[in-house]
Amino acid sequence: MSKIMRKLLLILTIFFCYSQLFSQCDGRYETEIFTNVNKTTVNYSDVFIDLEHEMDIYMPEGDTETNRPVIIYMHGGSFYLGDKSMTDCVDFCESFAKRGYVCASINYRLSNIFSFLLSQDVQLETVLKAVSDANAAVRFFRKDVVENGNTYGVDPETIFAGGYSAGSVIAIHQGFVSDISELPQNIQNLTVSIGGTIEGNSGNDGYSSEISGIISLAGGIHDPSWINSHETPIVSVQGTNDNTIDYYCAPALNNPAVVNLCGAGEIHPQADLVGLHNDKLIFNGEGHGWAASGNSNQLFLDALDFYSNFLYPLLPCNNISNTETHNSTKKRKLIKVVDVLGREVKNNHSKILFYIYDNGVVEKKLNNEIIW
Repeated sequence: MSKIMRKLLLILTIFFCYSQLFSQCDGRYETEIFTNVNKTTVNYSDVFIDLEHEMDIYMPEGDTETNRPVIIYMHGGSFYLGDKSMTDCVDFCESFAKRGYVCASINYRLSNIFSFLLSQDVQLETVLKAVSDANAAVRFFRKDVVENGNTYGVDPETIFAGGYSAGSVIAIHQGFVSDISELPQNIQNLTVSIGGTIEGNSGNDGYSSEISGIISLAGGIHDPSWINSHETPIVSVQGTNDNTIDYYCAPALNNPAVVNLCGAGEIHPQADLVGLHNDKLIFNGEGHGWAASGNSNQLFLDALDFYSNFLYPLLPCNNISNTETHNSTKKRKLIKVVDVLGREVKNNHSKILFYIYDNGVVEKKLNNEIIW
């Protein structure tokens, strides 16, 4: 893309991207209000151009909103099987697109089954690579807002991540581990394979990968102590008889050769202990497979409504005065400052300027005061 075209897109983004930032939800996002959805398949990495880095983006057909929350959804399959077109992925994304969200079902790097089951280092490294990919998927949307004029009509400050089974494990670690210093040394050593940081090596560098919430369908975390009060809100649904990811803590896949994962029975008490916003729906006596068949299982439909009810109050259109919704402003980084013609400037003396941040936010300021 030429420099002139980039500048024109930037100018359009500046004036239109946030025109509806704090409008009321107007009945959106709670229930399915759209009849049909459109699906677009793209590659979300600017480093890996392959099937493992494709995503299907679901959007409500005929929708004119240009500031929609995003959900990144990840399939299950024990980190060696599965793809973005699995039944639960399609049904989840279609349901939330019909509610007004933009929902992206992504592929991510998988492991060889034999290598995975024989080595805990391979298991941990596989999860790190998947988290790297998920982070790049988040950054894809923020990069698109700034560089391409917001092709998908999203709110770059409101991006959630979730998934089923292994996909949920990715989202949980994506939300609760923001720096490798939080990890034990043996896991830190494995990050060499993804560039030495938790942000990973999957591309779209320079933009934030922070998420606004975690959606867990039968997921777990390697160590509940990684959850603290400054982390991401989480909502979980899980069965108490889950033998794939234990409701409490046990080797994953019910296999002593696989690393421990701790489910909702450990995650949510820890979240309560540290004062983190969270909620859970527990299916007593249910196993792991309730989500796999998607809409054909009433438990899956119940879970969709539960997730929707949890996310709704977190949306900016419902939460204008809630500082927790905007905590990301404390972590964002300024990319550059431009004038009304998209020209980069170095001072702010008596000018209307546009401040562009790594989380996709564009602020209009006069004399350093926001004037939107």
